[in-house]
Amino acid sequence: MSPVLSGVLQLLALVAALALAHIPLGTYLAGVYSSPRHLRIEKWIYKGIGADPDTGMRWPAYLRGVLAFSLAGVLFLYLLQRLQGVLPGSLGFASIDPDQAFNTAASFVSNTNWQSYYGEQAMGHVVQTAGLAVQNFVSAAVGIAVAVALVRGFARSRTGELGNFWADLVRGVVRVLVPVAVVGAVILVACGVVQNFSGIHEVGQFLGGPQQWNGGAVASQEVIKELGTNGGGYFNANSAHPFENPTPFTNLFEIFLILLIPVSLTRTFGVMTGSPRQGYAILGAMAAIWVSFVALMMWTEFAHHGPALQAAGGATEGKELRFGIGGSSLFAVSTTLTSTGAVDSFHSSYTGLGGGITLLGMMLGEIAPGGVGSGLYGMLVMAVVAVFVAGLMVGRTPEYLGRKIGTREIKYAACYILITPALVLVLTAAAMALPTPGDSMTNTGAHGFSEILYAYTSAANNNGSAFAGLNADTQWFNTTLGLAMLLGRFLPMVFVLALAGSLAGQQPVPATAGTLRTEKPLFSGLLVGAVLIITGLTYFPALALGPLAEGLA
Repeated sequence: MSPVLSGVLQLLALVAALALAHIPLGTYLAGVYSSPRHLRIEKWIYKGIGADPDTGMRWPAYLRGVLAFSLAGVLFLYLLQRLQGVLPGSLGFASIDPDQAFNTAASFVSNTNWQSYYGEQAMGHVVQTAGLAVQNFVSAAVGIAVAVALVRGFARSRTGELGNFWADLVRGVVRVLVPVAVVGAVILVACGVVQNFSGIHEVGQFLGGPQQWNGGAVASQEVIKELGTNGGGYFNANSAHPFENPTPFTNLFEIFLILLIPVSLTRTFGVMTGSPRQGYAILGAMAAIWVSFVALMMWTEFAHHGPALQAAGGATEGKELRFGIGGSSLFAVSTTLTSTGAVDSFHSSYTGLGGGITLLGMMLGEIAPGGVGSGLYGMLVMAVVAVFVAGLMVGRTPEYLGRKIGTREIKYAACYILITPALVLVLTAAAMALPTPGDSMTNTGAHGFSEILYAYTSAANNNGSAFAGLNADTQWFNTTLGLAMLLGRFLPMVFVLALAGSLAGQQPVPATAGTLRTEKPLFSGLLVGAVLIITGLTYFPALALGPLAEGLA
């Protein structure tokens, strides 16, 4: 079988699997967040944290819950790393330095999972399981909760209440993430992924000499890092490591996990708003971008010029042979169009244009289909902007799902859109201008600039993947990337929840003959155009200095 045909067949199999899971899981998620009943274990959790799950929250109270819980997570994970040296199960590893502990705590709480350390050489079992794995669950649940709050903003009227954050958080973990993760972990273990609490083993190398390897609860962390669009690897090689991702089947299964909940949430949106066709319109826009990016990535990696690349059947540098160019391209696009950051190949080794595609995927805001929760609310914000632009074009008040999009709503949407580019471009410019960050660059010219741009794009968009060749374990990068991750995660949530509260307080307006039909393919096309134009106007100069200059050289 040719490598190109193999890649196409993997793409078709993945699409078929997602199509089968989309409706049942999306409908189930709508039921989870709409049910008035609480499970017994959930009642125990509410009692333990002192929360009343039946108390409705307006958007400021909902936001305070998000921020308070996340701040507690940052402090707990920071202290756990700083105390690692005296904890049991540390495997003899020392405590983490303050700047790196801050960076890692900010990273996992913000659902970014950027790692400036070697996982198998720095983190013991306690930090990996009680710290990092736990945050993989709860940070994903926070993202889903905020997305559901925005959906309620569209679904409710004449009330400012968006639900209860603590109930949404607990339900996301107990009813969604844990059950699916258990099933996924069993599948991964059956396929050869490691799951144990062994210590460090010394093994021989093929070329002679010893090498040390440690095991760990890899399968359980691997499944939630993909399912929750987190991305942090148990080992430094991430999903390219055979202990995490041993076969082509596990590779495709992990891509399926990455896309599963973000795709299904579009169905949840349609069910909760009473119009499933609205969910299909959003899904159509997401799918159009994702399929286009996969096609472009495979084209750049299979058909790149040069006799060596043509003789090898494509750009094979930095890619695992057991996955091939097709599987690696599919993984790279899926992980950068979501806020995952897991990698099964090294993006820095992709062709210049291929690396640019991974960058552009994050710059879109990771909305196709995006991270768990964050993809849906990011695309809905873009839908609000698209409706507003369409309203200006035809000279009538823009409306979306019976809600008027006025000055206040468009200001919230504009602030949401501008936050991440501001973080990326300002911090990239500072890193390029100051002498100290430049010492971390092992490449000069366009590729060196791309490394810096990729790092801050990944951090501010809560992705977590990186171009190799940049030493990010310095005080400058640990601190600035940590701040970019926190601000890039929680500042947009402020405006998402404010927008949700504004929408929920409105009186729905009836549709008329002049109302834009937002459930039609025309609107999906308009939405894709708005996403591409806004991103292009924002980032094109930076892309021209980096991956475009490299790819066209």
